[in-house]
Amino acid sequence: MWDGINRRKFPRASYKCLISIKKRLTAKTISTETENIGAGGICVIIKEDLGLFQGVDVELYLDENRPPIKSGGTVVWVVKKSSSRKGSYLYDTGIEFIDIRPEDREKISERVEEILKRQRRK
Repeated sequence: MWDGINRRKFPRASYKCLISIKKRLTAKTISTETENIGAGGICVIIKEDLGLFQGVDVELYLDENRPPIKSGGTVVWVVKKSSSRKGSYLYDTGIEFIDIRPEDREKISERVEEILKRQRRK
């Protein structure tokens, strides 16, 4: 198992919310759901390899009734996985937030804390 989880600066929580990822210098946008989130970044599983250290623009829909959190990002890790469809792959992708507003980072941090508290009570 990847040991990076133990070195993270920000805690992560399993949480599904909508996200749009746009690879810089292209018009293509990928819409998907997060696998987990933290104030430092997100993990998504997508159908293409964006490329390690690729710059992306992210719109994270943390709350359905509020505007998305917008941030720049960098792909910091990619794990290629076999898909249930023969001959196709999925890419478990970690994106670190860059250029995120401090108040948006705080919103994410608060949501992660709420999720983790609920999980501990179970």
